[in-house]
Amino acid sequence: MSGEISPTGKRFGSGSSPELRASHTDRDRVVDVLRIAAGDGLLAADELDERLEAALAARTLSELAVLTADLPPVSATGAVTRAEVKDVVRIEQIHSGAVERAGRWVVPRRLELEVTFCEVTLDFTDAVITHDNLRIDVAVTGKTLTLITRPGVVVDTDGLQLVHSKVKHCQNPMNTTNPMNPDTPTTLRVELVGQKTYGRVVVRSPRRTFGQWLLRKPAPLLDGS
Repeated sequence: MSGEISPTGKRFGSGSSPELRASHTDRDRVVDVLRIAAGDGLLAADELDERLEAALAARTLSELAVLTADLPPVSATGAVTRAEVKDVVRIEQIHSGAVERAGRWVVPRRLELEVTFCEVTLDFTDAVITHDNLRIDVAVTGKTLTLITRPGVVVDTDGLQLVHSKVKHCQNPMNTTNPMNPDTPTTLRVELVGQKTYGRVVVRSPRRTFGQWLLRKPAPLLDGS
C-alpha cells in the first residue's frame, strides 16, 4: 500500500496504513482541495458535487486519497499551489446591455454590483461553487435583478433595502429539485445587502424546457438526467 497518496498529496510510507479512520479535519482538508480545484477549472460542477459527497461520506484515509489522487499536490500547510480564486468581483454598468453570469462561472466570495438601468442575471445552475457564502453588495437602480438557484443554494434578502422595489420568489411547484426544500443541504448561502431602487429582485429555480413542459416533467438535475 506504499504507493497510495494521502489526502494531503503525500504518499503513504511503509509504516503508514491507508486504512486508518478519517477524521473531520481530514475530510475538511479534502473538501477544500476539491473546491479549489473546481475554482481552477480542474473539476466540472458535476464532478465536484460527486466528490464532495464522497468526501463527506468517507470513513478511511484511502477513500479520501482516491478523490484527490489526480489533482495537484498540496503544500505542508495544506494549501494547493495555485493562483488564488478572486475574493471580490466588481461589476459597474450604466444604461447598456444586460449583465449576465451563467454557465460554469466561478462564484467569488464577494460580488459588488453597481448597475443602473441594466438587467442583471446571476444563474447558479451550473456555477462552480468554491465557498459556502457569497455576499452581494447591491447598488442597483431600475430593471430586474434575477437570481436563478439550484438545490442547495439559499438566497437571503433580509439585508436588502428596497426603494420603490420588491422581492419575488418564484418556485416552480412541478420542480422536484426545488432549492427551498428544507431536506436539501445548503451548499451556498447568497446574502444580498445594499439597496435596490425601482424594478424587482426575482429569485427563481430554472425554467423547464418546452419538451419538459409538454411532458409535465420537472427541470433536470445537475447531471442533466
